[in-house]
Amino acid sequence: MMTAALLLLADGRFPAGGHAHSGGAAAAVAAGTVTDVPSLERFLLGRLHTVGLTAAGLAAAAARTADPAELAELDRATEARTPSAALRAVSRRLGRQLLRAARAGWPADAGLAALPAGTHHPVVLGTAARAAGLTDRRAAELAVHEAVSGPATAALRLLGLDPYQLVAVLARLAPQLDLVAERAATATRLPAASAPLLDLYGERYDSWKVKLFAS
Repeated sequence: MMTAALLLLADGRFPAGGHAHSGGAAAAVAAGTVTDVPSLERFLLGRLHTVGLTAAGLAAAAARTADPAELAELDRATEARTPSAALRAVSRRLGRQLLRAARAGWPADAGLAALPAGTHHPVVLGTAARAAGLTDRRAAELAVHEAVSGPATAALRLLGLDPYQLVAVLARLAPQLDLVAERAATATRLPAASAPLLDLYGERYDSWKVKLFAS
């Protein structure tokens, strides 16, 4: 099961840079889409079943291989599934930070050693999960966890929400996270679910001069 490794990679204190990104929550708050706990829950649910599913499928696929050619193909697949140039840049930046942290934790892993700097985040996440001894399903679980935990924390800071209500939201979403992780890990084809509004938010937020979050 390698539970300790799973918890390490899912820990918000793991130095992979995710704490600095809002996952679209900052732009959604500014646009008035997310204003309170119920609207945040809807936002997180939509994010989970679109970009969360896609990232989980890519991470699961990356966890199944250490072949550089296959990982490069998955990186291209991630690029094709990320229409926003701003969000592509964010994904590569996060991938670079995660790769540095993962190499420190598992320096002997050939798959991590073979990944070039700037590989997209879901591919690095799946490779790091495999290096840590985790299954493809566990890699998918990490991806869906990140899909909701980062934006939830960002919204908490932006809106001053009750943290206990936020915990309740995440607890209600837990069965959906398991469902999406299972769907991603067992898919016969790589998911390509999209969220055009998140792409628009990403482009819009990238143009802001003053930001609390990097994206």
